[in-house]
Amino acid sequence: MENQTLQKLNDTVSVPRPGELIDGKILAIENLSMYLDIGPKKTGIIYGAEYQNAKNILKNIKIGDTISVKVVSPENEDGFVELSLKEAAKELAWQTVRDKKEKNEEFEVKIVKANKGGLMTEVSGIPAFLPTSQLSAENYPRVPEGDKSKILRKLQSFIGQEIKVKVLDFDEKSGQVILTEESKGTEQAQNAVSFVKVGDTVEGKVSGIVNFGAFIKFKIVDGSEIEGLVHISELDWQLIDDPSQVVEVGQDVKAQVIEITQGRVSLSIKNLKKDPWQELDFKTNDTVKGIVTRFNPFGAFIQVVDDKIKDEEAKIQGLIHVSEFGSEDKMKEALELNKNYDFQILSFQPQRHWMSLKIK
Repeated sequence: MENQTLQKLNDTVSVPRPGELIDGKILAIENLSMYLDIGPKKTGIIYGAEYQNAKNILKNIKIGDTISVKVVSPENEDGFVELSLKEAAKELAWQTVRDKKEKNEEFEVKIVKANKGGLMTEVSGIPAFLPTSQLSAENYPRVPEGDKSKILRKLQSFIGQEIKVKVLDFDEKSGQVILTEESKGTEQAQNAVSFVKVGDTVEGKVSGIVNFGAFIKFKIVDGSEIEGLVHISELDWQLIDDPSQVVEVGQDVKAQVIEITQGRVSLSIKNLKKDPWQELDFKTNDTVKGIVTRFNPFGAFIQVVDDKIKDEEAKIQGLIHVSEFGSEDKMKEALELNKNYDFQILSFQPQRHWMSLKIK
């Protein structure tokens, strides 16, 4: 009876799942392998490529330490649970970024590089970028006539220094973290935001451009200045993969306030423009002329040229998927940039601002 009870208990021992993060106590390090105690009747192993990939991390740990690891395989041919230390460290690092963003936490980073767009550093080992536009008023490079070489020298003076920042935005897929530095007058800035409400139209200048959008500085009724973000999806009704396609630093713009969260203002430029897609009368199988504007690994962007487009300033773009050609190389052989072709519409969804095409 006792043996049956023990057997039932053993049967209920949880089996680690691939991708699961668990803690393990280091039992031994030998023959380019690390063995860990990861719970009842379970021994984990880090070896082979996983061991080599984690060499830099392994230098700082020793037998008896408890570390976080990620399950690669619940059981290999030798009965061990295969683990990854590097993947666990990466996942924990992103969790740290998420936590800092969620808590709006201020923390220090050490600046390691600089370019004309801003400062580079790391957050828990993840590369991070502090755009020039997100520097505090105290640290923002104030250079006469915007001399780019002088701005760069000013930014390079921060290398080696520690700056207090917060996470402004991040994208795990692209491995990018964007930081912001608050001004010493943060309380005054928060009070200034109280003068703005959702739906307001503001006028300002583009103060900075990043891959996910553009920053706009504008004045409010009390004369103070606020900076808001126009996400790339809010810049224009056309498909955009680079904000500099539609705006440039120093440009005068009008934008609408669409969200205010934690003292941050989100703006939309496209909301103040008429949506040209809603006036179109295309249907599946229609033939349209188009100009190839740019290539991406997943296809080619086509600016549609048709009499049905009444607004001369409207840029209606469709996409011809790379699968229509078989490969990216074949696509670039079949199409030339800035050249006109006849296309057939495969799908037209004006509510989604989407048009898929194929070569006629």
